[in-house]
Amino acid sequence: MKLAIVTSYPPSKVTLNEYAYHLVKHFRQKEQITEIVLLTDKTPEAKDITFEEQGCTITVKECWEFNSYKNILSVSKAVSQTKPDVVMFNLQFMKFGDKKLAAALGLMLPLLLKLKKVPTLVLLHNILEEVDLGTAGFTSNKMMQKLYGFIGTTLTKLILQADTVIVTMEKYVKILEAKYKKDNIVVIPHGTFEIPETPNFETPEGPLQIMTFGKFGTYKKVEMMIEAVELIKNRTKLDLEVVIAGTDNPNVPGYLKGVEEKYKNLSNIRFTGYVEENQVEKLFQESAMVVFPYTSTTGSSGVLHQAGSYGKAVVMPDLGDLALLVQEEGYEGEFFDPTSVESLADAIQKIAEDESYRKRLGKTNYKAATAFPMSMITELYLMNFEAILPVSREMHMCTPNMQ
Repeated sequence: MKLAIVTSYPPSKVTLNEYAYHLVKHFRQKEQITEIVLLTDKTPEAKDITFEEQGCTITVKECWEFNSYKNILSVSKAVSQTKPDVVMFNLQFMKFGDKKLAAALGLMLPLLLKLKKVPTLVLLHNILEEVDLGTAGFTSNKMMQKLYGFIGTTLTKLILQADTVIVTMEKYVKILEAKYKKDNIVVIPHGTFEIPETPNFETPEGPLQIMTFGKFGTYKKVEMMIEAVELIKNRTKLDLEVVIAGTDNPNVPGYLKGVEEKYKNLSNIRFTGYVEENQVEKLFQESAMVVFPYTSTTGSSGVLHQAGSYGKAVVMPDLGDLALLVQEEGYEGEFFDPTSVESLADAIQKIAEDESYRKRLGKTNYKAATAFPMSMITELYLMNFEAILPVSREMHMCTPNMQ
């Protein structure tokens, strides 16, 4: 099988590039896949396709750009040139741009390829029905939210024309099936990237590192976390360091620079900037816990799965899909009220002061992470690829049993 994946890919800074890296790492080890064609965004540096493990050939074809209106043509042309057996899209709604028209044109690609009779599967990481458009950075204007809701519904209808649409939570399947009356929607969990055989549950010497990881400025904001740690320092003797790992959300350029300026008088805050793939493990291992300073959620959390894989305790807001994901997949952590600095401080302090509790949470989360390794997740994708290939004369859905 010659598999093409339309995605951003490291060293790209466009969302979901890390997820694509780990998909490719495991897809290339599958005997059924003879070649992977990466249809990626353009980057100045070469794509990171060097892996220690043996695997199939990887071909990189840089054929699209963030916010380009030509992506629908250039990606379609690249598919015609490379002639894959099946095309997979690694998508969320702002994958191809933060300009609304550019984003919308890119999301029409699955339908276009379907019309060209190319077997097409879409991995859709979030659905607009479950996104708070205001806090997620789309718009806070009520009239515009209605307009975006209409546009989102229209685009979702187009995406659902693909042969198969994969979502990461059972809740999403129910919502989409009820609203759009489609039966080609399958749930496959997000999966865990790297799973060390023996994670270190000990905390390194020195200040306890309270870490958050992601793209910040919209529904992920770090001011509350900084102020919560300051509150803890004022009422305890704990030695804490705030580690803010990641970059601005594309919708809010300059956000972290503004935060850094605002809290420049505090010496216990470290901004790492973009974290290269080979530095992710070190970042998590040195952290005492991982905090999710979110005001809303937009889908399954890759950071939660990473925290679990490294055996880390987590502090999470008690809201939306994140709380549901914890319940479904067996993670455990301290929850806080996302409107209260004191609530967040209490949650962080409880884990920071109790080493045995911190280790227990880490072990529970590691166990949850090991339930869905990427080797298993990519096997489930293979089942669905094979179900939509022309040689598979039965055009039925292959729905994995997740029990």
